[in-house]
Amino acid sequence: MPLGTLDRTAPPLFNQGQSALSKLIFFGALALFLMVADARFHLVQPLRAAVGAVLYPVQWLALKPVQLVVGGSRYFEDLQAAQRNEDEARKALMLQAERASQADTLAQDNARLRALLELRQTTQAPGRAAEVLYDAADPYTRKIVIDQGLTQGVAAGSPVIDAHGVLGQVTQVQPFTSEVTLVIDRDLSIPVQNTRTGVRSVAFGDASAHGGGLELRFMAANADLQEGDLLSTSGVDGVYPPGLPVAKIERIERRADSAFARIYCVPLARVTAARYVLVLAPTGAPSAPPPAPAAAVVRKKPEAKPAGKTDKADKKAAERAR
Repeated sequence: MPLGTLDRTAPPLFNQGQSALSKLIFFGALALFLMVADARFHLVQPLRAAVGAVLYPVQWLALKPVQLVVGGSRYFEDLQAAQRNEDEARKALMLQAERASQADTLAQDNARLRALLELRQTTQAPGRAAEVLYDAADPYTRKIVIDQGLTQGVAAGSPVIDAHGVLGQVTQVQPFTSEVTLVIDRDLSIPVQNTRTGVRSVAFGDASAHGGGLELRFMAANADLQEGDLLSTSGVDGVYPPGLPVAKIERIERRADSAFARIYCVPLARVTAARYVLVLAPTGAPSAPPPAPAAAVVRKKPEAKPAGKTDKADKKAAERAR
């Protein structure tokens, strides 16, 4: 093959084209032109908007896993914070409820003590405040136990009142506690007087009534008594001071076949809910016995001796003296 027929051009694989420097200069100038044109004339803005619209779904899908992870972590953090806040709010609410109940209890106790002090000022007999500890264990009686006893000077038979009226009477005294029989007990009776008419009677405890009450016995059927009349202590027994409110007449039953009326009364004192009471000294308390009179000193007179024996003894004594 003759040499003139050979192709001496470089194959396409090794065709370098323009040099790298020329390409760098061209594309650099193009980029600078595009930047200046975009800054001045906003030529690339429609193209950027089109590319952003096309790539938005891809970007949305790519951000969803990240948003799910971040949202899930925030959800659990917010849930724990909400649970902590709920627990703290419940604790604070419980504390506030406890304080409110304590404040209500203190307000009620203060009101009871004020009423008791006002009643004490109107009562002439000396008294001592006491607190009710508990009800007596005997289910067939109506008794309570207070925190005052012999060491505080409480005596058996002392009347006990609350802020509303007569509550009962001390029937048993211990060194540090005392047992009080309530007015609704069947074994207790109180001389009373109708404040409207002045009629005297005796009120007996009637525990069988609804919630406990009193009954006026042996009252004539034509006695001047009305429902709503107030009964107070008459003071004739020497135990209860006169004028203390005891009960109010609730119902009167008059029968043609009986000469006596059945009169049911409601105690004014809070016999089932008393908290603080006042123990009064009995009006008829025995005073100290008078001192016994001094015993008279009796002197014995010397016995008289016979005259004869006396003269002989005197003569012998005179001779001995000589």
